[in-house]
Amino acid sequence: MAPLPPPDPLPEFVYKITPTAPPDPIPEQYPLSDLDRQDGFIPITADLFFKDFTSFYILKLRLANFDQSSVKWDEVDGTNGCPHLYGNFGVKDVVAAKEFRRAEGQSWKDVFEREKGWLE
Repeated sequence: MAPLPPPDPLPEFVYKITPTAPPDPIPEQYPLSDLDRQDGFIPITADLFFKDFTSFYILKLRLANFDQSSVKWDEVDGTNGCPHLYGNFGVKDVVAAKEFRRAEGQSWKDVFEREKGWLE
């Protein structure tokens, strides 16, 4: 399958989900998880890979900090809006980190809808 072209305009931020609190301070080179090594960094994959979790952290990363040749785009809802970042990131790339929690019976989509401002 041929890679998709990036969206135009590019988003300012991309997001990294992690099941535990990020290291404090965030290191120069963030430790890669098994999923990262296998898939790249996937934004908003909560319902796919974190559906059984009731909480996790999201790191907000500035997309412009990455060499765009290391970013591959997947289709999401008919658009090429899902970046996979291949390579690593560190403290210079992280704009913010936040814990997200959901109540029993609540979907991650509902949680993200409430947090739209932070996720923009």
